[in-house]
Parts: sequence; structure tokens; C-alpha cells
Amino acid sequence: MYGQGMVRGLVVTLKHFVNTYVEDVKWGFRRHVPDAAFPLRQGLAQRGIFTLEYPEEKLAKPERFRFVPFLVVENYDHPDPERQGKPWCTACGICAKVCPAQCIWIVRASDPETGRPVSAPDEFYIDIDLCMNCGYCAEYCPFDSIKMDHDYELASYDRTSAHIFDIKRLSKEFRYWKEIAPTRAAEEAEARGGWEHKDVIKAKKKAAAAAAKKQAGKE
Repeated sequence: MYGQGMVRGLVVTLKHFVNTYVEDVKWGFRRHVPDAAFPLRQGLAQRGIFTLEYPEEKLAKPERFRFVPFLVVENYDHPDPERQGKPWCTACGICAKVCPAQCIWIVRASDPETGRPVSAPDEFYIDIDLCMNCGYCAEYCPFDSIKMDHDYELASYDRTSAHIFDIKRLSKEFRYWKEIAPTRAAEEAEARGGWEHKDVIKAKKKAAAAAAKKQAGKE
């Protein structure tokens, strides 16, 4: 008989509608408040509403979740005062070259006395409206200095100023990267040979080799 499928669908909808309020009464109308309720509502035993009620409820983001890139800087309480807040970026420009959307602009810093370029960015901009969150910039960065963020709530009515991220807004401490992606941060540190920037690790190895050579000469 025609219309039976439509009737069965409406019955299922009505069943979920009624069960939603039944479950609300069971939870004392606090089904969306306790943290324990959300995983239960997403489980197979759930009755009633299954919809994620954003923004009150948010799904946990996996480590490899990709959104707008950010620049890694040294922790502001780094033991070495000279490295506090120092960007890992060397302004090599590889990220801008591989970016399919061409949404990255970099201006390399220069020595104020000699005028020669130095390995650090003076300006760094990303147009988040053009960014397609592909992650190429983070993948190709040789210094692990650019990463994909997990913050996706960036909507704004002002595109010209709010959606062009400068170096100040892009910069986040290294501990932030370790917090949102601990497994990946550990894998990268193992590949680098330590938790520090590649230049710092290289300098420490060079100093250790020089000290060992000096000690061997004394003996």
C-alpha cells in the first residue's frame, strides 16, 4: 500500500520525540549538564535525541584535526631569557611556496645595524578565509615551526581586519602544541633529537663536541 514507508518514518520520528522528553525527566532535566551524560547520549543505548547540541556540546577533536595554522614560539618562561617568546620560524619561505591557496605572506627581518637579512620573520600574515586547512605548510616546514590549530570558532563580521592573522595573533607557545597534540609533538622531538629548536640542538651538539675535543687534548 502506498504511503506505508512515510507512516513508518513518522512513527520513528514520533518515538524519538517522546523518548527525548522521557529521558529528560529521568535525568531531572539535567541531561545536557553533567559530563557523564554526553558520552551516554552518543552511545548505542541512547534513547531520544541524538543530535549534538552545539555550541553547548562539542565533540572531542583528534590530534590530527586541522584548522588555521599557527606559529610555534618558545615558552614565555623559557629558562634562557634570550629565547623567551622567540619564534621557531626562520622565514625560509617554504610554507608560502607550497601553499596551494597562496594565503601566506612573510617578510624576513633584517639586522638593524648592518641591514643584512636574519633568520627570523619580521612580518607573517595568513588570510584565514583563503586558507583551505590542507596542512602543507606544517608538513613541509623544516623547523617544525608552523602547526595546524584546533581552534575553529573564528567567525567574524569583519573580514578585512579580523580574518587577516598577523604574527602576533599567529604565535603560540610550544607548550600549547604539546597540549593539543602530545603524541605528534613527541614523535617530532624524537626525529629532531630533542624538545628544543633544531638550531639549539645543533648548537648544543657542537658545544659538546668542542668540549670533548678540548678535554681529549688535555689528556
